[in-house]
Amino acid sequence: MTATQPGSDRAAGAAAAAEVAFITELWTLYAVGLSATMLRTYARVRAVGVRGLRADDYFVWVGILFYTAQSALGHEVGHAANGSANNGMSETQRESLDPNSDEYMKRVLGSKIQVAGWSTYVCLMTSLKISMLFFLTRLMFGLGRSFQLRICIGFILVITTFITCLVSIFAFCRPFRNYWAIYPDPGRSCQAAISLPIVWSTFATNVSTDIYLIMIPIPILWQSSLALSKKIASTVVLGAGIFVLVCAVLKSAFILADPINGAQLAGSWGTREAFVAVMTTNLPMIFPLIKRWLRPLLPKQLSASPKVEKSPEGFRTIGGGGPGAEARRRPASANALTGLSCSASEELVADETKKEQEQEDILHPGEITDIEAGASSRRPSLVPGSDDAEQKAWTQLEHDSRK
Repeated sequence: MTATQPGSDRAAGAAAAAEVAFITELWTLYAVGLSATMLRTYARVRAVGVRGLRADDYFVWVGILFYTAQSALGHEVGHAANGSANNGMSETQRESLDPNSDEYMKRVLGSKIQVAGWSTYVCLMTSLKISMLFFLTRLMFGLGRSFQLRICIGFILVITTFITCLVSIFAFCRPFRNYWAIYPDPGRSCQAAISLPIVWSTFATNVSTDIYLIMIPIPILWQSSLALSKKIASTVVLGAGIFVLVCAVLKSAFILADPINGAQLAGSWGTREAFVAVMTTNLPMIFPLIKRWLRPLLPKQLSASPKVEKSPEGFRTIGGGGPGAEARRRPASANALTGLSCSASEELVADETKKEQEQEDILHPGEITDIEAGASSRRPSLVPGSDDAEQKAWTQLEHDSRK
C-alpha cells in the first residue's frame, strides 16, 4: 500500500498539471480569437460603417457564440468531469462501477458534454465557413456566372456536410441515452469521445469543404501578373485554412490510433483547430489593418508603395489604371474588397474622415488588390444601392488622383 501510494500521488499530480495546462491554453486561445474578431469588426465598421456590414461580418459572430460554448464545454469536461466519459473502460471496470459513486456521475456528465461538444463544434465550423463564403461572394462580385457557380456549390457543399455531421451525431447511437450509458458497454458508436461515425464524418466533411474553399480564389490569384512575392503572401492569407486541416488530421489521428488515451490529446488539438479556424476566417480582414499599424516600424524599402503592376482582365488593383466603359457604367458598391496582397488594404482600414490618406492610397497602385470583373479600375467595386454621399466621395477622390 505504501509502495503504490507515491505512484498514485504522482499520477494525480500529473493529471492535475495537465488539466491546468489545458484550461490555460483553452482560454488563452479563446481570448486571442475573440480579440481578432473584435479587431475585424472594428476595421469593417471603420471602413464602411455599421450599415455597411455584410453577412460575413455577422456570421463570424455567430461562430464566436459557438466558439464560446465550445470553450466552456471544454473547460467543464476537464474541471467538472476530470476529463472522463464512458470510453476507455474495460468490461470489468464498467460492471464494478457503482452507479451512485462520484466517478460514475462524472463519467455520465463527461459523456453528455462530449455530445454537446461535437454539436457545437459542427455549428462553429459551419458558421465560419458560411462567413468565408459570403466574404468570397464580395471578393468575386461581378466576375461572371462561372465564379458565382463556384460560390453556390460551396454553399451547397457546406450545408450538406453540416447536415451529414448532425446526422452522424444524432442518428448513429440509438437509443440516444446510450451516449452516457456505462454498463453494459454501449459500443464505440455510443462513446461520443471516440465514436467512429462522428470522427470520420467530421473529418471527411471538414477536409473536403476546407480544400474547396481554399481552391476558389487561389487559381485566379496565380493567373494574375502580380509579383511572385505578392502571390505567395496573398496565398498565405487566403489559404491559411490549410492549418485547420493539419489540426483536424492530428485530432482524428489521435482518436483512431489510441481509443483509450487518444481522446485527451484529440481534445487539445480540437481546441487548437477551433482557434485556427477563427483566426483564418478573420485574417483577410485584419491583416491589412495590422500591416498599416506596423508600417511606421518597417524599413522604408518595405513600407514604400510598390510600383505599378500590370493586371489581367478579371484581376483588378485599385489605382492600377482607368476603368473600362463597362466598369464606368456599373453602379457603385459599398463592398470594397479587403486587401489580398502583401500591401495593406487601405480601403478597409482607412479612417473615412481622413480623405487625404485615402487619396494617397488610391495614388499608389498595388496597395489594395481586388478580384473584380473588367479591367483595372481606380474605384473599388461597389454594389448597387450604396450611399450617394459615399459614391460622390469616391468620385471626388478619383478625380483628384488623376490631376
